[in-house]
Amino acid sequence: MSPDLSLALALADEADAISLGRFRARDLLIETKPDLTPVTEADRAVERALRERLSEARPDDGILGEEEGTRDGGNRRWIVDPIDGTRNYSRGIPVWATLIALEEDGELRLGVVSSPALGRRWWAERGAGAFADGASIGVSRVARVEDAVLCFALEQQLPALAHRCWHPRAYGDFWAHMLVAEGAADGAIDAVGVKVWDLAAIRPIVEEAGGTFTDRDGVARIDGGSAVSSNGLLHAALLEG
Repeated sequence: MSPDLSLALALADEADAISLGRFRARDLLIETKPDLTPVTEADRAVERALRERLSEARPDDGILGEEEGTRDGGNRRWIVDPIDGTRNYSRGIPVWATLIALEEDGELRLGVVSSPALGRRWWAERGAGAFADGASIGVSRVARVEDAVLCFALEQQLPALAHRCWHPRAYGDFWAHMLVAEGAADGAIDAVGVKVWDLAAIRPIVEEAGGTFTDRDGVARIDGGSAVSSNGLLHAALLEG
């Protein structure tokens, strides 16, 4: 484990302590941002804490966070989503996570997805494989849509693929892609609206687990506004819809 991954996992520990401490609090402060999405005091507190820790541990690195924007750096940039699934968090639904990624020279070097209310944590580092709770994970070998578990975001119009697959689900957010990485699901589609901080930590985990990650046009990127992850065998079918 590299020093950067050790730091990312320590950041996740700190984030979990803050977010769990306010989860389901009766006096949780919730606001609506200009884009009409919610933000809680926990989102802001987590990002603030991670920025402070990174400023001490990696003062020359850049930071991009959902709530506080960009801090310029050199060729390295930490990308943070303090709480992915804020709507869930604000309603007491345990499907939410802190997402932490490190990008170096334009390549995503590592990703950590920590979901303390679910009791799960996934991570990966380039060339070192993908892990969930310390155990190595890998994608499934399902090769037919008719045998597949596929995840779709509810915000999108369900494609015909959803009616062909064995078991369509709507887990959403980070969880759908982590289920793909660990082989429980075979593909996941976020058709619209996802941002860089939603996807930066997810991509290296899916890819190090042996899967494929692209946008809806089939390009391996996190800034295309959409995301498709799969076990690789089904990727063409997911892109065709």
